[in-house]
Amino acid sequence: MAAAYEKIANELREEIRAGQLAPGDRLPSEEDLKSRFGKSPGTIREALRVLQSEGLIEKQHGRGSFVREPRTLVQRDNSRHQWEKDRARAPEEQRLETGATEQDTSLVFDDLVFRAAYREIEAPKDIAEAMGVEPGTALVERTYRTRYAAERAPFNLVTSYLIRNLVDSNPDLLDSAKEPWPGGTMNQLDTVGIEIDHIEERVTARPPTTEEAEELALPPGTAVLVLRKRSYDADDRVVEMSDVTLPGDRTEMLFTTRLERW
Repeated sequence: MAAAYEKIANELREEIRAGQLAPGDRLPSEEDLKSRFGKSPGTIREALRVLQSEGLIEKQHGRGSFVREPRTLVQRDNSRHQWEKDRARAPEEQRLETGATEQDTSLVFDDLVFRAAYREIEAPKDIAEAMGVEPGTALVERTYRTRYAAERAPFNLVTSYLIRNLVDSNPDLLDSAKEPWPGGTMNQLDTVGIEIDHIEERVTARPPTTEEAEELALPPGTAVLVLRKRSYDADDRVVEMSDVTLPGDRTEMLFTTRLERW
C-alpha cells in the first residue's frame, strides 16, 4: 500500500505529465497543498522531495517549487566515431556545416554556446599510465563546455589530453582560439600525420561531486556517467584521451553492433 506522500507525489506527477502543470509553472504552496490533501507539512515536503529527485520539479530559494523545464536529450551513438573519421578529410566548407554535438542533439551550430580552454601540464601518474607515457610527459590539456543557448548547463564536462611532442609541429593545435575546430580531433591529428585506427570507451556511473552537480544543474540524487575515451593510432599508441562526465538525467548511450551472418 502506497504511503501518503507517495499518493500525493503520484497525483502531482500525473498533473505534470498531463500538462495541467506546464514547464515553468509554479506549484501550489506547501500551505495550499496541505489544505488540498489534508496532510501534514512533513508529508507534503516528502512528496515534493520525491518529485525533485525525479527531476520533475525544482526548488527556487524564496520563490517555491516549479515544474522543471525539460532539458535537451543527448544520444551518444557509437557510430559517431566513424562519422567523425569519414568527415575528417572532407573539405573545410563541409566540416564547418556540423559537428559531433549537433549530431548527438539534433541542434544546429547557431543553437550552441561553445567554450574551450587549453593549458600545458606534466602528466600525473594516473593519466600517464592510462596514456602509456612516462609521468611528467608534456601534455596539452583541453577542457570543453558546450551548451544549448536556451539552457544554462552544459551537455557534459570534457577534458581531453594530447601528447605535446606529437602535435607541436602544428602550432594551431596548441591554440584554443582556433576552437571550435572544423572536423574535431580526428582532423586536428590528421594535420600532423596521425590517423586514428580504433577507439576504446569505458563507461562507469557514480554520484557527482558537488562541483559537477552544480555545473551540470543536476536534480538531487542524479548520478553521472563517466566515460574515458582513448584513441589509438595504427601503431597501437594512445594519441588522445578524453574524460567525459555526462549527466544521468539527460544522456542516452546507444550501442549498435553489427553481427556477421552465418
